[in-house]
Amino acid sequence: QVQLVESGGGLVQPGGSLTLSCAASGFTFSTYPMKWYRQAPGKERELVAAISSDGRRTNYADSVKGRSTISRDNAKNTVYLQMNSQKPEDTAVYYCNVVHEGKNYWGQGTQVTVSS
Repeated sequence: QVQLVESGGGLVQPGGSLTLSCAASGFTFSTYPMKWYRQAPGKERELVAAISSDGRRTNYADSVKGRSTISRDNAKNTVYLQMNSQKPEDTAVYYCNVVHEGKNYWGQGTQVTVSS
């Protein structure tokens, strides 16, 4: 079965950096695009970044563009989200996502809190 396990969240000061990881299993990782979403308290889940199956194409939400980098290691079945120049409004639970055989799969999420 498809499993996604996020890690790397935590408390970071404004202006700091953090790298999230998502370990995937249960499907042929190298053939699927992957996405990172986030959900802040009281807000809807929003798309943060996406990466093609081969890692050559990426897309970012305007809110994180220029501050974040999505990448993947197909040998390790892992997708990453590096976040720099963190702002308090980046505080959210971050989820990785894959659409496999028409169904959305989500990890359990990892909390990122940006605060001094």
